[in-house]
Amino acid sequence: MTSLDPADWDRTRALGRAMVDDMMTWLQTVRDRPVWRSVPAETLERLAEPVPRDGMPLEQVYETFKRDILAYPTGNVHPRFWGWVMGNGTTTGMLADMLAAGMNPHLAGYDQSAAVIERQVVDWLKDLMDFPSEASGLLVSGGTAANLNGLMAARVAKAGFDVREEGVQGGPPLTVYGSAETHSWIFKACETMGMGRRAFRAAPVDADYRIDLAACRALIEADIAAGKRPFAIVGNAGTVNTGAVDDLVALRALADDFGLWLHVDGAFGSLAAWSDSRALVEGQELADSLAFDLHKWGYLPYEVGCVLTRDPGAQVATYRSTSAGGPAYLRSAEQGIAVDVTYFADRGLQLSRGFRALKVWMSLKELGADRLGEAIQRNIDQARRLGDLVDAHPDLQRLAPVSMNIVCFRYVAPDMDAAALDTLNQAILVALQVRGIAVPSQTVLNGCFALRVAITNHRSEDEDFDLLVGSVAALGAELRVAARG
Repeated sequence: MTSLDPADWDRTRALGRAMVDDMMTWLQTVRDRPVWRSVPAETLERLAEPVPRDGMPLEQVYETFKRDILAYPTGNVHPRFWGWVMGNGTTTGMLADMLAAGMNPHLAGYDQSAAVIERQVVDWLKDLMDFPSEASGLLVSGGTAANLNGLMAARVAKAGFDVREEGVQGGPPLTVYGSAETHSWIFKACETMGMGRRAFRAAPVDADYRIDLAACRALIEADIAAGKRPFAIVGNAGTVNTGAVDDLVALRALADDFGLWLHVDGAFGSLAAWSDSRALVEGQELADSLAFDLHKWGYLPYEVGCVLTRDPGAQVATYRSTSAGGPAYLRSAEQGIAVDVTYFADRGLQLSRGFRALKVWMSLKELGADRLGEAIQRNIDQARRLGDLVDAHPDLQRLAPVSMNIVCFRYVAPDMDAAALDTLNQAILVALQVRGIAVPSQTVLNGCFALRVAITNHRSEDEDFDLLVGSVAALGAELRVAARG
């Protein structure tokens, strides 16, 4: 037998059914397990094996998966995982990924159902984000790829010279603007685009961690006077540290004053537009491009992000082959499968693309956008409630406004100096994680180490946040005593 298909379809079918059943049970019982466990040394030793030259029964491979892989996940499926900004997935999304892998389509374009579904999903997302129907869009791996796509289109549209043909050396130094709270993708993007990290001009923020508009204007004016070429401003619809939202309406006006492209990084915050708190992200619909993730606050399994571009020609001008019709082997035909063969590839970096759209399509069809919006609103309400719990607790201190769905706070004690408090709170964070109680992440605000709770979890209940507050207070008291010897 030369095919790689199963020798015994019935046996494989039975195992596949068992896999689905096991994963359903695993998700159903997630609350019964610790949030996170480190991979133990004996497991690492078992997994550090030579290349398998001879195969083994799939049943044995699956047993190894259950014992050594499934038992030690990131933990973001758990109701008390609030680290970084990670969505926790759904059963429908899991099943959709299985179906998509079974179909195994190539999504550069082509005349096929998968391409129809991705176009439909992009149309839905344009509608949900109040973007014009004629706008362009693309599903990508996540926020970094989506933001890079938008910034690349901005550069082609606003550089003032043929940057694709001549490269960055073909004109004056290019610059892009945003707040000091902009996510680190901006530096990767500037490096990837050959402009260097210095191309990003970071404006300071105000007390609410929103961009200082006057300072941003001053930076632009100074760079123009110095012979540089500003081409874009990045606005934040939910900063990574605190969830702050820049004044996007004012940024639109500022961009227009200088003829610049406005790109909005809404990696997680943009999806507040689906909820009753849509006013929090007012102005993002005015952007020239908008980036956001469905695997964050859309609750879908990794990976799926999206970029929307107001001017469809700008996105195509950035990524379509410069030669007429493209290379012969990728030219579209009037009939047959090769109709619009590179429709999506002409809008982004990837030629080989998977069927990310299916899990978005199935989830929206099953749950509806309104139910997803209700879950987003519940997370916003939970953040506000957690902020109130912190404010009411004598041993806790909130370190930033609760702008959206992120709460930053720390344990405090009047007899400890700043350095000792930082050390204590770092120990509290590690204890929360290692003991499997909860997983916040960390940041530093105004020089203070903070526990950072980012709530994009549809499984979290009020009792989980009560447990978090109680645990932080108890661990603070316990670890203070231990530190004293």
